[in-house]
Amino acid sequence: MTTLSYLRSYPAALLERIQTLLEQDQLGAWLERKYPARHDIQTDKALYQYVTELKQRYLKNAPAMAKVLYDSQQHPMKGTLGTNTFVARVQGGKLKSKNEIRIAALFRDAPEAFLRMIVIHELAHLKEKDHDKAFYQLCRHMEPDYHQLEFDMRVWLTWRERI
Repeated sequence: MTTLSYLRSYPAALLERIQTLLEQDQLGAWLERKYPARHDIQTDKALYQYVTELKQRYLKNAPAMAKVLYDSQQHPMKGTLGTNTFVARVQGGKLKSKNEIRIAALFRDAPEAFLRMIVIHELAHLKEKDHDKAFYQLCRHMEPDYHQLEFDMRVWLTWRERI
């Protein structure tokens, strides 16, 4: 049995189903049927626009983002799919701050729903710093299927590692 490292905390019945699909070489086809649409958000500029539109829709009063980009240094096995960095500096007599969102470059090839889920996760950090109840409520406000998308994205990562 292959270790399903991205899915460790899920119930055994789900893990068995995913393991069976993997062993029968059907997981990729299952994911393709469920998420057939790919996206054309391939550049950092397009990603910035995509993130800004979601931010404007759900978090109008949240701080602006100085930078949004794909980052090839982030990898799920290292525990990072995206990051939201907040930097505050004193310049003269004023406090200047900036937010920066980085999304793992592997999401260029992911279904749009998974990119959206990661972006929503990072945007939620503009309001809620910790992964607590309020954080996940905000994520579900922006994307009602947030938890299902997170699970499916973990399944996609598992399948992607195998190909």
